Amino acid sequence: MNWLFGLVIACCAASNAFAQSAGGPLRVATRIVKPAGATGTLPAVLYMHGGGWVLGNAATHDRLVREAEAAPGVIAGSLAKVSIPTEGSGNDSESQDALASIRDDAIPAAFGGIEGVTVAVSGNAAQSVDFRDQLIDRLPLIFGFVFALAFLLMLVTFRSIVIPIKAILLNLLSVGAAYGILTLVFQEGHGEQALGFHSVGGIVPWLPLFLFVILFGLSMDYHVFVISRIRESFNRSGSMDAAISEGIRSTAGVVTSAAIVMVGVFAIFATLSIMMFKQFGVGLAAAILIDATIVRGVLLPATMKLLGERNWYLPAWLEWLPRLEDDEDAAPETAATPVSV
Repeated sequence: MNWLFGLVIACCAASNAFAQSAGGPLRVATRIVKPAGATGTLPAVLYMHGGGWVLGNAATHDRLVREAEAAPGVIAGSLAKVSIPTEGSGNDSESQDALASIRDDAIPAAFGGIEGVTVAVSGNAAQSVDFRDQLIDRLPLIFGFVFALAFLLMLVTFRSIVIPIKAILLNLLSVGAAYGILTLVFQEGHGEQALGFHSVGGIVPWLPLFLFVILFGLSMDYHVFVISRIRESFNRSGSMDAAISEGIRSTAGVVTSAAIVMVGVFAIFATLSIMMFKQFGVGLAAAILIDATIVRGVLLPATMKLLGERNWYLPAWLEWLPRLEDDEDAAPETAATPVSV
């Protein structure tokens, strides 16, 4: 055991004995840290318990830092860590209000007039708030990329601008339903006893984006599968009504079976005690159930029926797009002409 580690153990043992007699609160003081670009191990953290003048005495603190930095293998640091207890769970409004007060009021009041000093606040509440803010800033880019890629892929596949637009809107209904259920259950607290949890008034920050990516991918998979069967039937018969009926009927068994399996698997997550897994399971299971029944079984064929042959509308200036269909599967001549709206 090297000299520094012995010093840490001795300090902890002495402070613990002092705390038992003094009965003061626990404080954390960290000054031995690794500057940016330096090599070495992680910083050493001294946990000192007590409420007397020793912990608050600047001379005692400076002497400890000097002795520690003089030890072999220790890099002289220029950072300090202060632990400030706050109310709340770390994700609720109390924690966020305390964080805002520390960042907006306490830190500027203490360090506002000192040049060259940078103060950063970490912890559960800070991580949650900072992640949420960064996520909100990046969401338009993520959504835009997903929508643009899905639109282009379906545009080339089905040679239609109606099909990809309708697919994006229908998929957003499934995602929106998942968000609504998560808000109803975990944010407002409905169904706490049935699911065995206590609402904290919020949702895990990373979950909405995570659910959007997964649900949009699964929904698009269903959508392409069903639309492909409808397109093939329409190319053979030229009748939109017959194509919708045959396409839905031929895919109903596969879509239903896959949905049952996924709903059952994701429902298992809803039985776990960890809140983020429970929210993940409830959101996915409910969204897939709604998507496979209401969205794919009702709304999709209904919109296909209302639009008729306009589903395959392609502007003349996009006729240069390649055809991915075989000659034998090509649409009839009467249906190949773009339909104007």
